Amino acid sequence: MAESAGPFWKSSYSGAENACVEVADTAAHGRAIRDSKHPEDGAPLLTVSREAWNHFVQCL
Repeated sequence: MAESAGPFWKSSYSGAENACVEVADTAAHGRAIRDSKHPEDGAPLLTVSREAWNHFVQCL
């Protein structure tokens, strides 16, 4: 699992109804993604490569 290398920030695609995700850079230049309702250490993270993240964003 990749470690997050930077602080998490709220996704610009998150809505105002608290259904938010937060993203952070990873040491391998990918992204770590977490549920903003569970930001504590040890909460599940989804990590993806830079290529996968770029493809995902382009498909939005």
